[in-house]
Amino acid sequence: METAKVWTQKSEKAGNHRLSPAKLQLLLQNGIAHHRAGRLAEAELSYRQARAAAPKNFDGWQLSGLIAYQLGRVADAVEWLGHAHRLDPRHAVGEMRFGLALLAAKRTDEAEKHLRNAVKVKPGLHEGWDHLAYCLKLQNRLDEAVGCHARVVAVKPDYAVGWYNYGLTLSLAGRFVDALDCHDRALAADPNYHFARFGRAQALHQAERIPEALDEYARFIQLVPNQPEARSYRLFALHHVDGIEREALFAEHVAYGRAVGAAPTVEFANEPEPERKLRLAILSPDFRSHSCAYFIAPLLRHLDRGQFDLYLYHDHFLEDAMTARLRKMATVWRNFVSQPGPAVEKVIRDDAPDILIDLSGHVGMTSRLPLFARRLAPVQITYLGYPDTTGVPAMDYRLTDALADPPGEADAFATEKLLRFAPTAWAYEPPPNSPEVEPPPCTRCGHVTFGSFNTLGKITDRVLALWGRVLQAVPNARLVVKGRGLETPGVVARYQERLARCGLPVDRVDLVGRTAETNAHLALYGRVDVALDTFPYHGTTTTCEALWMGVPVVSLFGAHHMSRVGVSLLNAAGHPEWAVADEAAYVRIATELAGDPERLVGVRAALRNDLRRGPLLDHAVQSARFGECLRDCWRNWCAPVRVALVPATAEVERCH
Repeated sequence: METAKVWTQKSEKAGNHRLSPAKLQLLLQNGIAHHRAGRLAEAELSYRQARAAAPKNFDGWQLSGLIAYQLGRVADAVEWLGHAHRLDPRHAVGEMRFGLALLAAKRTDEAEKHLRNAVKVKPGLHEGWDHLAYCLKLQNRLDEAVGCHARVVAVKPDYAVGWYNYGLTLSLAGRFVDALDCHDRALAADPNYHFARFGRAQALHQAERIPEALDEYARFIQLVPNQPEARSYRLFALHHVDGIEREALFAEHVAYGRAVGAAPTVEFANEPEPERKLRLAILSPDFRSHSCAYFIAPLLRHLDRGQFDLYLYHDHFLEDAMTARLRKMATVWRNFVSQPGPAVEKVIRDDAPDILIDLSGHVGMTSRLPLFARRLAPVQITYLGYPDTTGVPAMDYRLTDALADPPGEADAFATEKLLRFAPTAWAYEPPPNSPEVEPPPCTRCGHVTFGSFNTLGKITDRVLALWGRVLQAVPNARLVVKGRGLETPGVVARYQERLARCGLPVDRVDLVGRTAETNAHLALYGRVDVALDTFPYHGTTTTCEALWMGVPVVSLFGAHHMSRVGVSLLNAAGHPEWAVADEAAYVRIATELAGDPERLVGVRAALRNDLRRGPLLDHAVQSARFGECLRDCWRNWCAPVRVALVPATAEVERCH
């Protein structure tokens, strides 16, 4: 923070005589002392007095605006920092802060203009470059943001926060190795900057180096125990580990619930009328071209608007054609990206939803589960985005089906009440203009090709060993593995070493990197005869996509929800025989499919129609089931509330 002496220079230039320079400096120094000590109310009072006494003083306006920004009062911050900027347009720090306030107000173009001007006026303003990078990142202009981060660390090489933010942006750009290096540089600059450990863990996680990521998450949580976001990332990573006991995984989620705490007592004003039109709110970072959107969109498109007003809360900087489609379905649309929890909580409470649905669980850039822990709506539900319980005591229900979560057995491993609302918990919407199904490649190339396009983190050593057995059983077969990062030579070399270590013939495995377009991704199924599902963490979108492109999927199921998604999807597609209970059966089914090209031709030609006949693509019926399930949840909330509202005299009359 700048000194009061520097801050008061502008007031002297303004020639303001309502308060002597010495007294004005004392007033500002008093406010700064409170500000530094975190006594924001007292600081704001001093700054307000300075503004009143010296209305042309730059510092009183700027510091008042800074306090408003820190308190989340965006409109005041924009007004006061804007006023300060007009008093001194060449003050780089003041203009930078004005740009940040405009960014918080979602006036992104104006914010970028002022942030750019701040670093133009003062090229050595390292914080300015960092904030400009963030502004560009929010617009998905990652290459430009990376350039700004490079300027930050060039200007101030020991700026740990700058290196950390640089690493986060590189991770978003898919450059995980470079991101890891940035977080290491942050720790070298400041070994006590613990968030760089969090950044390291995220980069390792995104690079699918799960055991290393888990170690780093654990270190960070030990150093910063009251950080629920890191706990969420760690919980998600635990699902990618071979051999983790179901009881242990459940205990980890329960511990998270204890850490975020029990919900405060909230008296909701929502009218407890069971059959009235409901205000349904859904919060997700994935209202964009993301797998989650392809499952929720068909349900929302067919949702009875006579029964529900739809509030969609997006929580990501990316908005695209899918976003536009979903936005048109909403009664109210909001984007909460980068907004602090208290601000989001206030907006949702003011919206007063009857039902609030979480679509991400412990997955996403910023988990909002701590807000759900504070009970923002009478009924709270989790669905789709996370393959497990949330552990949050205030989360009332989790939507699923009887195959993914068998009744009785699965209920003991959920802190929510499990609602099995449909034959399968998903409604899949194939991407528009999908490529046509091609004949099996084995009919033209003379050998069978197995394939997996699942997230690389789901491919554990045990999975690779089993795939090695499949290739051993079909000696001339090949395997195609497609995943993020495999377009990078260093990642490919590391993965080939791992393949060899797990016993796979490296010369028979093709590693394919990420494709930019969905249709190009789907077209690659033209290279695959039989898809091999991962375990214990099954594919969901990848299984649906493979089936849609005519490719049979072999899936090994277990006891946990994440190990039973394949059972649900394959039953919905009319092919339960491809879901098996042990490794020997997995090898046998894969081998049988590979050994019968004529059968593969028939399967390939029929699979799309098999899907169309099942519940996955019966969007209207699945949506009706979804809506009725939500109505039942609402009725359950209304029942005890209505009883509590009945006057005692009415109860006496009813007894007679």
